[in-house]
Amino acid sequence: MENFTFYSPTKFVFGKGTESEAGALVKSFGGSNVLVHYGGGSVIRSGLLDRVKASLEAAGVKYTLLGGVKPNPRSGLVYEGIDLCRANGIDYILAVGGGSVIDSSKAIACGVLYDGDFWDFYCGKPIEKALPVGTVLTIAAAGSEGSGDSVITKEEGMYKRGAGSEFLRPKFSIMNPELTETLPPYQTACGITDIMAHLYERYLTNSRDVEVTDRMIEALLLTMKNEAPKVIADPSDYQARANIMWAGTMAHNNSCGVGRSQDWNSHNIEHELSALYDCAHGAGLAVTMPAVFRYVMSHDEARFAQVAQRVWGVSSAAEGIDAFQAFLKSIGMPSTLGELGGREEDIPVLVKNLCYGDGRTGTISGFVTLDEKDCAEIYKMMI
Repeated sequence: MENFTFYSPTKFVFGKGTESEAGALVKSFGGSNVLVHYGGGSVIRSGLLDRVKASLEAAGVKYTLLGGVKPNPRSGLVYEGIDLCRANGIDYILAVGGGSVIDSSKAIACGVLYDGDFWDFYCGKPIEKALPVGTVLTIAAAGSEGSGDSVITKEEGMYKRGAGSEFLRPKFSIMNPELTETLPPYQTACGITDIMAHLYERYLTNSRDVEVTDRMIEALLLTMKNEAPKVIADPSDYQARANIMWAGTMAHNNSCGVGRSQDWNSHNIEHELSALYDCAHGAGLAVTMPAVFRYVMSHDEARFAQVAQRVWGVSSAAEGIDAFQAFLKSIGMPSTLGELGGREEDIPVLVKNLCYGDGRTGTISGFVTLDEKDCAEIYKMMI
């Protein structure tokens, strides 16, 4: 196990009806003038936005609304949010939605207090300060409600890149599993896939003697394996929803990633798919991960065999990858590039953007360092 520092200050408020506490929580963390950031019509149709507004009003907190966040959140709305916050003297951002809304909120939060282009942070510039962010989570998927990470798509060039900082960890996150019960099965399955990807990205490590976090990751993978079929069969299964929602947070607040190197090549490779085709991130990961795993398996076959045995109940590395892909297919996830709208003739563009786009220098690094040829082969394996 390697040296590490772990700091996770987010206050989690979990359970039925907890969205009614949003106003009091904002106020308790010093917020008095809030940007309420959200996505499309579902938070309006469900009455959630009205409940959050009522909570803010009851706490005496002013608010300004900014909707319109799309999956794979765009830079254009971030710039709009930054301008809106500056014009209205906003001192707190409340994200009401899933990972895309929370990621957009974090980008706005760091951009408001920065004189330059917020995109600098998504090219590697350290974040030194940000407005505080709180969340009301509506989708169990990205884990952004407990992490310091954010991913945004830059519309100029359609580059999808991430930024990370402890300043971006939400001050509080409200987590009511009931809010996820109306999600379509496909969206639920995409979220489940993203959660499992966050676990696998940490499991694929070159660090040795990390049994504690290995076992934590395996336990969460087993939870997803057991609970996912329940919510696909019965979307109103509150307890299964609750287990999945908390697993999503634990998968990505990095409690499972401390003291070990991590991968993230599957995420980097997938980001080009959702940037180019605007597919759901989880669906893209369902296609990407098995291809990546098969390509890099020989680097440390014992690691893949371990998760195969402990989670999937099979004996070999290859069988474990097959079992994982079969599981994803069983919950309605795609398994080929064509199912995402992808084409073989797009592979050179995908590889160029992945390896050289927005300042990259030809490789991506994680569990294994991959160059252009490697990445092209991986994309071909998805056909």
